[in-house]
Amino acid sequence: MKYTQLPNTQIEVSKICLGTMTFGRQNTETEGHAQIDYALDQGINFIDTAEMYPVPAHEPTYGHTEIIIGNWLKKTGKRSEIVLASKIAGANRGLAFIREDLGFNAQTIRESLDKSLSRLQTDYIDLYQLHWPERKVNFFGQRAFKAEDDAWEDNIQSVLEALSGLIREGKIRTIGLSNETPWGVMRFLEESKKHDLPKITTIQNPYSLVNRTFEMTLHEIAYREKVGLLAYSPLAFGLLSGKYNVETQDPNARLNLFPNFARYNSQSTREASKMYQQIASDHGLSVTQMALAFVQQQSFVTSTIIGATSMAQLEENIGSQNMELSDSIVREIEKVQNRFPDPAP
Repeated sequence: MKYTQLPNTQIEVSKICLGTMTFGRQNTETEGHAQIDYALDQGINFIDTAEMYPVPAHEPTYGHTEIIIGNWLKKTGKRSEIVLASKIAGANRGLAFIREDLGFNAQTIRESLDKSLSRLQTDYIDLYQLHWPERKVNFFGQRAFKAEDDAWEDNIQSVLEALSGLIREGKIRTIGLSNETPWGVMRFLEESKKHDLPKITTIQNPYSLVNRTFEMTLHEIAYREKVGLLAYSPLAFGLLSGKYNVETQDPNARLNLFPNFARYNSQSTREASKMYQQIASDHGLSVTQMALAFVQQQSFVTSTIIGATSMAQLEENIGSQNMELSDSIVREIEKVQNRFPDPAP
C-alpha cells in the first residue's frame, strides 16, 4: 500500500480510503466489520464516513454507519491504527430528521460532532468535513449556479472559528470540505489566512472517468493552495465496473436499487462506460481496476475512496493499487473523454 500525508498535516493516510456509506443498508454490521478487517490487512488505514450514512439517507437508518464503525473500534481496540474521517450534513438536502437547524454554526457543529463521536465510540475525529455547502449549489445533476432564492449570508469566518475551538479541545485534528465549488473553497482559504484560522486540508468531491470536472474547476486551486482531493465515486456508483453492461443484471446493484441516482444513469454515461470497458478489454485489464488506477495516478488525488457491497468487489478494488496505466491507454481514455466530456456532473 502507498501512503501520503493529508496536506499541511503530519497525518499519514493510505492512498486508498475505505468508504462506508453502504454499511447499515446494503451491508450488515458483520459484513461491514469484515470489510474493515480486510482493508486493514491490505494496509488501508483511512476510513471515511458521515453522520447521514448509510445512503440514500433514511430516518430509520440514520447514523447506523457510524454505529457499525464504532462497534468495530470498541471490539478491536484499534482506534490508534485508523485515520477516521466523518462529515456534518449540510442544509438543503431534506435531512430534517438529523437536526432541526441544518445550517452551520457553533451550536449545530458541536451537536453533530458530539453525536458522531458517541456513535463512533471515540474521543476525536481525525478529519471532520462539511458534507455540503449551505448555499444552494452543487446539487447532483445541476451543472450551473442558479442565484434565485439564495438567502444565504456569508458565515464562513464563524464556521471556521467554531471548528477552531473544537480543534483546540482535541475533538478534531483537521478539517475539510465536500461537494464544494471553487468559490466556496477559495472563501474558506481566504478566511483562514485573513483571521489565522484552521486551513482546510482536503476537498471530498466526485472524480472518475465519467466526471473529471475537478480538473477544470478545482485542480489549480488544489495545486496552488496545497489542498488535496479525496476522490469519491471513482467507479460512478459501480457503472465503471461493467456490471450494468450485461443483459442479466443484479437487482441488488446500487443503480438498480436506487434508480433515482440519475447522475450516473444517463444514456451518455452508460455509452461512455461501455467504451471504457472496451479499452480495458483490449488491453487485458479489468475495467474496474483501470478506472481506479486512472484516478489514483492523478497528482492532485490525495486518496481514492472506494466502497463495495461484497468482499469480491473490495478485493478487486484494492487490487488496483499497484496498477500503472501506459501512455497509450491514457490516450485512448482521452479520446472517450473528448467524445463524452464529463457525462455525470
